[in-house]
Amino acid sequence: MASQENQDKRLPEGENPTVDLSELRIEFARSGGAGGQNVNKRSTKAVLHWNVGTAKGFSEDQKTAIREFGANRLNNEDEIVMHDQTERSQEQNKNNVIERLQQLVADALVPEKERKATRVPRSQKNKRLDEKFINKRRKADRSTKGEY
Repeated sequence: MASQENQDKRLPEGENPTVDLSELRIEFARSGGAGGQNVNKRSTKAVLHWNVGTAKGFSEDQKTAIREFGANRLNNEDEIVMHDQTERSQEQNKNNVIERLQQLVADALVPEKERKATRVPRSQKNKRLDEKFINKRRKADRSTKGEY
């Protein structure tokens, strides 16, 4: 169940937070895998670094939510690091990785829906008890009681 404190970190529905592109550092490296001579000659892999701590458009609570959501991509310098090498073009890989970062930030700031507790229906309880009774009979029938 999401706590009230967790709800405050997140944005209301409908708002689209965006990362300022000037805060991004993008480097290019050689891609791995198949691709022939293109892979050996060109650096098409885009590696994106975004420092969450110095980001301007977000409150501290929102930064904490982003850190928690993207914890597996966070390094020791408080940077989210992502890369893309799916395309053969530097520009396409750069656009893909920026789009993925924007989506990660948007997902991190979406409010969690609070779970409503519900009761188990009587029919389900009866079904479970009936199945237990059937299992009990089945196992009892397996045991030998000296009858040959």
